[in-house]
Amino acid sequence: MDFFNDKHVEAAKDLLYKMADDQLIIGHRNSEWTGLGPILEEDIAFSSMAQDKLGQSEHLYNLLHELGEADADTVAFTRNENQFHCCHLVELPIGEYDFSLMRHFLFDMAEAIRFEMLIDSSYENLARLARKFKGEIKYHTMHANTWVKQLAQGNEESKARMQSSLNETWPLALGIFEEGKYESVLKDAGIFAGEKELQEKWLTEVTALLAAAGLQIPENATPTNGGRYGQHTEHLQPLLDEMTEVYSIDPTADW
Repeated sequence: MDFFNDKHVEAAKDLLYKMADDQLIIGHRNSEWTGLGPILEEDIAFSSMAQDKLGQSEHLYNLLHELGEADADTVAFTRNENQFHCCHLVELPIGEYDFSLMRHFLFDMAEAIRFEMLIDSSYENLARLARKFKGEIKYHTMHANTWVKQLAQGNEESKARMQSSLNETWPLALGIFEEGKYESVLKDAGIFAGEKELQEKWLTEVTALLAAAGLQIPENATPTNGGRYGQHTEHLQPLLDEMTEVYSIDPTADW
């Protein structure tokens, strides 16, 4: 797609920022499991997935650069929390393993569906990235699905912990689908079919998977919104300060 007016460009930027910021922040959160995983395989798995997320965010920031924004390093490491568009779900500390695993499951299921929808985007550069990321995200969802089911069907304690983590993360996960101000532009231009359609597809898939695992979706949950508009939890700015420490010392350092 050749953008033919400024509104299409702004709509694409808004979409790219929230996707890239989500990937950057959850990538850094997942990396905190390095050396702390409950078993060696999970230590390696979370570290590997964190690297994937950081790589995906860099590619998305590069698309923003093509649309006139600053380069990837500047965008990723020089903004304050109110300039970020990530959802609240990705911001929270890793907590216990059950929390991080459930967050991983809910977030990556949404990302898998989002990128599947974007394969047919009229924004060809983004569609190309969606095709590129498909294999990585397929592994992420397979990992999440396997462990959520295994632990939910384990002993009474593991099932109770997985249900508790689902209760905690579900309202946060609903915030993934907070609509931006360019929803109609994105849909009309064929760039993206919109957050509402994404949420509907996600609900269908995760409801079936969680039911198969024996877990109950919380009823009447209120979405935790605000992140897409720069309103964040108390946990984001300290994470940004930690993330940008090396860049502040040496702006030429590689990711």
